Amino acid sequence: MPEHYTRRDPPRIHGRQRRRWLARPLCVLLAGSALLAADPVGAGAPTAASRLKHIIIVMQENRSFDSYFGTYPGAEGIPMAGGKPTVCVTDPATGTCVRPAHDTHDVNGGGPHGAPAATADIDSGKMDGFIAQAESSRKNCQDPTNPNCAPSATPDVMGYHTEREIPNYWSYAQHFVLQDHLFEPNASWSLPAHLFLVSEWSALCVTPGDPLSCVSALQTPQGTRSANGTYARPDYAWTDLTYLLHNAGVSWAYYVADGTEPDCEDDEMTCQVQPQSPGTPNIWNPLPYFETVHDDGELGNVRPLADFYAAAHAGTLPAVVWLVPDGEDSEHPPNRISTGQAYVTRVINAIMQSANWEDSAIFLSWDDWGGFYDHVAPPTVDANGYGLRVPGIVISPFAKTGFIDQQTLSFDAYAKFIEDIFLGGQRLDPHDDGRPDSRPDVREAVPLLGDLSADFDFSQTPRTPLLLAPYPCVGDCNAQHSVTVAELVRMTNIALGTTVPSNCRAGDANGDGTITVDELLVATNNALHGCPSGAQPLAAP
Repeated sequence: MPEHYTRRDPPRIHGRQRRRWLARPLCVLLAGSALLAADPVGAGAPTAASRLKHIIIVMQENRSFDSYFGTYPGAEGIPMAGGKPTVCVTDPATGTCVRPAHDTHDVNGGGPHGAPAATADIDSGKMDGFIAQAESSRKNCQDPTNPNCAPSATPDVMGYHTEREIPNYWSYAQHFVLQDHLFEPNASWSLPAHLFLVSEWSALCVTPGDPLSCVSALQTPQGTRSANGTYARPDYAWTDLTYLLHNAGVSWAYYVADGTEPDCEDDEMTCQVQPQSPGTPNIWNPLPYFETVHDDGELGNVRPLADFYAAAHAGTLPAVVWLVPDGEDSEHPPNRISTGQAYVTRVINAIMQSANWEDSAIFLSWDDWGGFYDHVAPPTVDANGYGLRVPGIVISPFAKTGFIDQQTLSFDAYAKFIEDIFLGGQRLDPHDDGRPDSRPDVREAVPLLGDLSADFDFSQTPRTPLLLAPYPCVGDCNAQHSVTVAELVRMTNIALGTTVPSNCRAGDANGDGTITVDELLVATNNALHGCPSGAQPLAAP
């Protein structure tokens, strides 16, 4: 890792006087960008730079990889034998070892997900603290979305969902790219995760306006709460990605949905629910607290969600886009999964129906694990992370089809990809980015970090849009008061789930477009009673 940067390294410049230090690095950035744009042949970043003009990051909330894709075929999901999990976590209250189980509920409770909970859940790589943390969390919180609160009376952190509950997410994975080793960049909760998302660091700055006074803050980068329960305005003085984008002339926008915040603004157990809007900086909207955004006059780039839909419709989306929902659409327990999936589907549909679709890449993820079980121990790259594994999906006309990316990734890979495409490979590096700060390392340069270009095939014929219903139906999808073979096969697939062996599937076994009485009986029996021996494979819908 690069060494820790000190006050003695670069010249120290205070406050608003630091606006335009970048003359030399800017020339390097622009020259690098020009070289990339002029070289449409070859491999890696130059090809990506010639084909992609829009990078769009859609960030949801609080789900582990195993809780959403633990039974996805081919992915490193929950270890199974004969369709049953082989792993379990001890319940301190009963002394029993609880295995992961299919959870069909639309509303979950989850568990604590601050820095102490991450340490306890990981437990030196044993991944066995989830139930204990959920049971020890406070109940009946004034705000149930607090990072240390678990709304469920009975812990549900060992539950997992399948295509039955989240069909659109599974469809995106089946048609595009699923990342099964994407880790939260920090072993902590939402605010640090969103700070890493836009700046590759979560810190607390001792001296306002001094980027060299900042120190890593994994749990409370917003500072400490006063006796009257309020916080002083945070001062995020270190360098963020928008600084590099601004100086290279790359457009960006951070779209924020109006509504309520998903988490408390600290790690306390109770708080009043706070409003969220583009004009209200908070844990999901930290950019207005960054000095660079003020210095560059780009507060107006933090915009309401309605502006995103208007830009998509007009085909005028910025080069770099971040989208964050409100609490109701976030999937943060106790908000409904189906509501969050519908919001994400509407966002992706809007992009796919836009003129910008042809040169866009969408990255969908969830900001932290939400206290839900995951069996993969995260690698350690520095004192801040990585955190636990979260789902990641890549959607693009150039995304590979049905590909499972098993590289080690984190949100740092998003910044690295943006930098490679739009900034000539310039990193948020205090040595040469033109605005030194005291970050402990350059996250984009960590050797373990994979390369997102592996998820694309820029030589392929561009993929057509996959438009999905925000609330997908199961059954008579064409409203003709009948069920087609494909619909019945899908219903059977969903009823059987994915934990049964593949030879348990039954339906239109001979592919003749009809389902015989025997085939229907086998499918129904499988759905009701499990897998009889000798069942025929189920045809794909």
